[in-house]
Amino acid sequence: MGLLSVGTPLPWKDAKPLADYVRFHGIEQLINIYNNYKDCKGYVLLWGDEVEYMVISYDDQNRVANLSLRQAQILEELAKFDTPGVLYHPEYGRYMLEATPSKPYRGTIEDICTVEANMKSRRVIARAHMLDNEVPLTVTSFPRLGVPGKFTEPYHEPNGPASRSLFLPDEIINPHPRFPTLTANIRERRGSKVAINVPLFFDTKTSPSPWIDPNIPFDRDLYPEDSNARDGAALPDHIYMDSMGFGMGCCCLQITFQATDIEEARNLYDQLAPLGPIMLALTAASPAYRGYLSDQDCRWNVIAGSVDDRTPEERGLEPLKNARFRIPKSRYDSIDSYISESPLMRPEYNDIPLVIDEKIRDRLLEADFPTPLANHFAHLFIRDPIVIFSDSLEQDDAVDTDHFENIQSTNWQTMRFKPPPSEPSHVNGNDSKKSSIGWRVEFRSMEVQFTDFENAAFSIFIVLVTRAILSFGLNFLVPISKVDENMNVAHRREAVLNEKFWFRKNVFTFNRTRPASPIHSPTPSISSGFSFVNTPVEDEYEYMSIDEIINGKATYCERCGGMSGMHGFPGLLALVQKYLDTMNVEIGIRSRLEVYLTLISKRASGELDTTATWIRKYVRSHPDYKFDSVVSDQINYDLMKTIEEITKEKGWDEPDVAGSLLGTIQEMRAKSSHESNGTSAQ
Repeated sequence: MGLLSVGTPLPWKDAKPLADYVRFHGIEQLINIYNNYKDCKGYVLLWGDEVEYMVISYDDQNRVANLSLRQAQILEELAKFDTPGVLYHPEYGRYMLEATPSKPYRGTIEDICTVEANMKSRRVIARAHMLDNEVPLTVTSFPRLGVPGKFTEPYHEPNGPASRSLFLPDEIINPHPRFPTLTANIRERRGSKVAINVPLFFDTKTSPSPWIDPNIPFDRDLYPEDSNARDGAALPDHIYMDSMGFGMGCCCLQITFQATDIEEARNLYDQLAPLGPIMLALTAASPAYRGYLSDQDCRWNVIAGSVDDRTPEERGLEPLKNARFRIPKSRYDSIDSYISESPLMRPEYNDIPLVIDEKIRDRLLEADFPTPLANHFAHLFIRDPIVIFSDSLEQDDAVDTDHFENIQSTNWQTMRFKPPPSEPSHVNGNDSKKSSIGWRVEFRSMEVQFTDFENAAFSIFIVLVTRAILSFGLNFLVPISKVDENMNVAHRREAVLNEKFWFRKNVFTFNRTRPASPIHSPTPSISSGFSFVNTPVEDEYEYMSIDEIINGKATYCERCGGMSGMHGFPGLLALVQKYLDTMNVEIGIRSRLEVYLTLISKRASGELDTTATWIRKYVRSHPDYKFDSVVSDQINYDLMKTIEEITKEKGWDEPDVAGSLLGTIQEMRAKSSHESNGTSAQ
């Protein structure tokens, strides 16, 4: 959601001259946070998830499903009541809600087993405060967002001054001043509207290439930017989108972890980064945009395009004259550098040119920042602050953090490194008064799934992977350029089944014993020896399928025994299982966890469909589908109704409902519940 300051946001012409001021003070605020917390250790492992919902409004008489723009009213109603264990937050889209647990989970297996129940509670409570014809659905992208005619309740014309979109009205934007200003300032800074082009899925009766979208109003002449589409922004054979709302109006699933100290957080940031594209492909859930089936399965590049505020000079389309840098990526993209200094880190892994503000880097080095961390923040701060509140310009850099968060929170990357929040009491140097919140990392690539069970499964899986990383000293690092390649591959249709990804062959490379954490006792290393001598980087990784990355491609050697007996990559699930073995998990709880892990395994193997594949199959098998790539109102209505039934745990094992998506999961859940009850009774 980002920083929601109170006050008057400045239009771009007034904000632009203040960019250097905000950058300077943002860095000074960062330095103060770093000095206050760099030596703090012993934070307890905590984590939390964020689930985003779309509020769907049904018109059952006309069999239409639209987006309800009643976010503010729903949140107002929710605020009147006690919602135990749950917090709700606004999001960019006026039809969106974000929900989180009211307090972080601990790192215990017992807490992990409460995640699904908490997610269910969030949905039930939210639904209870909506109209009878409204439901909260965890849908990544609404298939008919931006179609001609009505797709919101109520209807609004797409002619607003903030986005100036040909397709989306400004009324879909959260009315908090930050959001319309963010939308307008991105457009003004860029010098044109954003241009998102997603390849069209050509079905058997789709008009032949070159396909020109008949629903683009090329002749509109309301704003100067209306010429963008006819001047080449809208590409043939692509679904064209021109507004921030198409990206920031998507939903996702994000997980934030608190580490014991800054070094652990830096290591976790790096180790999780190569998993971003893998989990993006595995959670793929967004195959349709603006009423058409696309030839990709994920939302990430749509959001990247939707907030791409780079000028033509920064995009390399014109020689540098007024801009400070040539910037290769949008401010919403994959990470550009690793930030740790562990012995696992080879210089060759940071193999793409990193654009940095040298002045900021020098200031951070002067303040004794480690070089990788100085480079990281000097890279983030090449960006301008997009929204500046006139009321918040004057700040005390020793205690305030708004200028830092202004830029930090508008760098939306696959991972986010999050310093502790500053507090006024910190300046006295009294450790007992420091924030209870420590150094954190946020895992941001996953797409949201239909059911609370699925979202819990992916959340739990990532949490257990982090425990295995830290307990066993695992190494997933590959060159950043390979992570970028993987991000591109992850978008492809049915990438889980048909594509391969660069992944590390041997993750057991560091011989050490992990210090005791506040929760877990030390776990010995599962490997012996550690050396980069005469080992070419390119020999450390290879192409693997998602199935091989998740389920493994290893053979087992009884003579070697244990995890050392795995010859070849054992798979992330095997690593998680070995971690659970070390925890001596009670059999009933282990059985419950196995159900979640089975979903991950079967999605990776292709035995169960990804959400994107299921949606595509649903649309193409619908009686109203004309095999012309069009997702009609009728198809969309039935799709939303079917998703709603699936969220109620109906039809999971039925072939014509969700059998290919969830299979025999319900049967497994019933069995694990029986085992858990039996164990408890003993």
